[in-house]
Amino acid sequence: MINRSLDYETAFLEVQKETAKIITSGPALVKNYVSYLTETTGKMMRARALLACAMDENGQVPYDAVRFAAAVEVLHLATLVHDDIMDDADLRRGQETLQKKSGKRIAVICGDFLLAAAIREVTGVKEQDRYKSFDFSKYVQNIALGELRQNINNRNFRLQPFRYLSIIDGKTAALFEASYHAGALAGDADARVQKLYRKLGRYTGIIFQLTDDCIDYENSSDTALKPVQSDFENGVVTLPLIHAFDCQPELITKAENNELTKEEVFDAVKRHDGVGYTHRMAKKYYDLAQAAMQQIGMSKEQEAILGGLLEKAYVGLKG
Repeated sequence: MINRSLDYETAFLEVQKETAKIITSGPALVKNYVSYLTETTGKMMRARALLACAMDENGQVPYDAVRFAAAVEVLHLATLVHDDIMDDADLRRGQETLQKKSGKRIAVICGDFLLAAAIREVTGVKEQDRYKSFDFSKYVQNIALGELRQNINNRNFRLQPFRYLSIIDGKTAALFEASYHAGALAGDADARVQKLYRKLGRYTGIIFQLTDDCIDYENSSDTALKPVQSDFENGVVTLPLIHAFDCQPELITKAENNELTKEEVFDAVKRHDGVGYTHRMAKKYYDLAQAAMQQIGMSKEQEAILGGLLEKAYVGLKG
């Protein structure tokens, strides 16, 4: 297929088709388990961002960006399948998770298959020579390392903010950065602009995760479409709780001795404004992201799309 150009909305429709094709075109043995995941692909924020980064001055997007975007979305789906196994989650985006539906062992294997399918999709881009500086496998490694660091720090109630930020820099921000990087390359941006896009993607990813951390203390399962008020019970330590522990360190010993109740955790987070602290941290990255956008020199259409995604990451469900 030649690397033809498409308008943004047509390109996004192509991404949806290509993503569904990747998920459902495997062997029947795998397809029987994963086909329903085409209904749980969500808003495709990373794909939308990638297409916007690749857009030229006429609003056209090269087809290579479509393949990159589909690969990113399938990779993201694979990480969610694995996340749900580790979290023993029953619900994701309002749908039953694969591990709940088919069991953990099958979910692990299917997640691995989707990961391989995403990598294979990247190898199918038309102009390979243009993308030598884009190491998709490195981003996959960074995501895996972020997940590993989070798992190692499970129930580490002495985790400090800077360590936690390094975890989400890999766990969540790496895939956002990959999306913005691939889009900039597909759009033939120069090295300086590519670097700015990578920064913008990284900052947006960190903001997205920090805002998501607040959901556990702000929302119900009905509004979040996933389990909430469960991070502490699962040993997951996020920034709202880290801040509460910093303000009231005697709670750390209680938590380590399994004497701290869920009610005490929520009371401490509320009393010390852990959610507000986390939102203020997100605001620092939001300001950095805004500065990067101004330096890139985007078209009005790009600014509207990428600025809108930044706002969505920052505001979260409240928006």
